[in-house]
Amino acid sequence: MLSDNDKLNEAAKGAFYTSLSQALIRLTTFALNAIILRFISLELLGVVNMRLMLLYNTVLFLSREPIRKACLSRLSKGRNWTLVFNLSWMSVLIGLLCCILLSVLWLSPSIMDQPSDSSGYAVGVLLFCIGALVELLTEPLVVLGQAHQYVTIKVLVESASQLCKCIFTVVMVVWFPQWGIVALSAANLSYSVIYFLLYYVYFNYHLSNHEDLPVRRLRDVLPKTVPGQPLLDVELLTLAWSFFKQSLLKQLLTDGERYIITYFSFLTFAKQGVYDAINNLGSLVPRFIFQPIEENFNVYFANSLYRGNIICYALGTSQVNCRDIGYVAQAGFHSSIGDTHVWVFLFFLIIRYLWQHSFDPGRW
Repeated sequence: MLSDNDKLNEAAKGAFYTSLSQALIRLTTFALNAIILRFISLELLGVVNMRLMLLYNTVLFLSREPIRKACLSRLSKGRNWTLVFNLSWMSVLIGLLCCILLSVLWLSPSIMDQPSDSSGYAVGVLLFCIGALVELLTEPLVVLGQAHQYVTIKVLVESASQLCKCIFTVVMVVWFPQWGIVALSAANLSYSVIYFLLYYVYFNYHLSNHEDLPVRRLRDVLPKTVPGQPLLDVELLTLAWSFFKQSLLKQLLTDGERYIITYFSFLTFAKQGVYDAINNLGSLVPRFIFQPIEENFNVYFANSLYRGNIICYALGTSQVNCRDIGYVAQAGFHSSIGDTHVWVFLFFLIIRYLWQHSFDPGRW
């Protein structure tokens, strides 16, 4: 069982590795776009990177974000891993429902404008939905790994999957340019398949060779019923519903402009491709700094605090300085309104915090 300091070190380690992973992914994506633009049109890039990726991201975010947060939450009564795994499989059902509903919207010409060259568009929608569902099949293992602070496996799997996707995309675009949308959609599906395979191969080996986890075989994470127990934990289910409402609002705030552009067709698909490239370039710093911190320290707090406790007492027992948390909140506020000095301020704040709490990089 990890101590609070060990959990903090693992969270910082995860944030550092995730930042490196994001840098690698963005650099490879930039190089990939430079290559494939020689073989495909801007309109095709706009259809895939804006329209279809928006479908893909919406399904994944609404399906796994609330369920994952609920599963990682520590309740005062402790974790019942059977009920946690049962709830984690709910993300697949939610994802399937989202795929059906959103596919109807994405394929309806009366609601959304269709690309001028619509050959393969319906197949592209289908492949992106299948890719999202394949990724959701790993959620029980992702929850298990994050609950036990396995930070490196997530970074390695995502980086390896993204690298394979880039290679597959170049191969499909160069050798099969006539496939158009289907080629790029198949490349995205390759990411999901490799992501799925790497997680299951890793945990198939790890579960049989380590005793620090609550299960010993992959089939133990499958949904099951236990006599005398409900199929789902009502408290976790209520918590997941609360997180779902928050996630819905967060998704609207995050990709709101993409929904507006997609629904009202303010830009042509070619201009949407340009917009996506510029938007990705402008969001490099938040993706490199704030996203890794948010993801990893959200897991840290979920594993360190019990829901229902008084927050100041809970933070005190977890060796978290309330004043530092206030500084982070202030930094986030200033960054949201555009203060450029906040990046330097946040950097020195993190260094100060890790120094005060005896963060030891040698333990990595």
